[in-house]
Amino acid sequence: MTVPSPLAPATMGPNTLMQVQDLKMHFAVKANFSRRIVRQVKAVDGISFSIEKGETLGLVGESGCGKSTATRAILRVIKPTGGRVDYATPEGGVVDLATLSETGLKPIYRDMRAVFQDPQASLNPRMRVIDIIGEVLRVNGIATGSELEDRVAELMRKVGLRPENMWRYPHAFSGGERQRVSIARALAPNPRFVIADEALSALDVSVQAQTINLLQDLQAEMGLTYLFVSHDLSVVRHICTRVAVMYVGRVVELATVDALYNKPGHPYTEALLSAVPVADPTLKGKSRRIRLPGDVADPANVPSGCAFHPRCRFATDLCKSTRPELKPTQVDGQLAACHYADTLDLRGAIAAH
Repeated sequence: MTVPSPLAPATMGPNTLMQVQDLKMHFAVKANFSRRIVRQVKAVDGISFSIEKGETLGLVGESGCGKSTATRAILRVIKPTGGRVDYATPEGGVVDLATLSETGLKPIYRDMRAVFQDPQASLNPRMRVIDIIGEVLRVNGIATGSELEDRVAELMRKVGLRPENMWRYPHAFSGGERQRVSIARALAPNPRFVIADEALSALDVSVQAQTINLLQDLQAEMGLTYLFVSHDLSVVRHICTRVAVMYVGRVVELATVDALYNKPGHPYTEALLSAVPVADPTLKGKSRRIRLPGDVADPANVPSGCAFHPRCRFATDLCKSTRPELKPTQVDGQLAACHYADTLDLRGAIAAH
């Protein structure tokens, strides 16, 4: 597995749905009076990864690492500062979402949908469920009238809701049911690609498990591809095929789930995995959680060299002066941005406890 060359033309394989290349999202900070740009907030600073058709790619990291900004740039909610987002269209072509016009994006939005973190905030409280889901069908010219009602009923059954409740408002549903309404809305135009941006974090643990099962069932039934954004590595393990770990706007590790959880290639990943709870009472009191000093680096003032070096117990002068590139390690299916990825003996999720 290789990282795409920055800004190179799309060379996507037949099974690749999306290829993100050197994606950047920088925000200018201006002085109050002169309006002169005094610095750049590098929220996303050159990330690259691909997503294969039918897989679930996890995007993980602490709050403030750039996960949500990256997804908004991919969705073109905000226009990226640089890089490419090559997307395989249903017709067999490839388009760069980063530079596509609003007119060109409209048909893509039927094929690429999103489920957001808080359904209470993402659902209009003044609209009934039939209107929330049906609006997508009307706007895209998919269905109207009785056909629309039938389609909404079908979508509600698909996500485990009773169709007769389509006439209710969001406040009449529980948090888990509201998220199912959000999922039904996302599925309304029959997309191939769904971004779930912290879609489980506002739900109770028991409801999270039900929603994970629902997402997996829908993926198998409809052939969906997911980009699953989360800070919860215990959830990611159950739903994802591969995982990309972000730190201060950059991907520091990209690996299969097995490789990442058993033999992480980056010290930051090891620290995240050490916080994953293990349901084994015999291990009570034996936690070996790694507590990182300090806070996540400021994306407006990123440390020199490896951005993680001020918090890393393995850091050397090389780490402080030279930024490591994301490159293959000795573990099959793993890329890591660490100078010592092949020499450090890092603990996986199970061994950390």
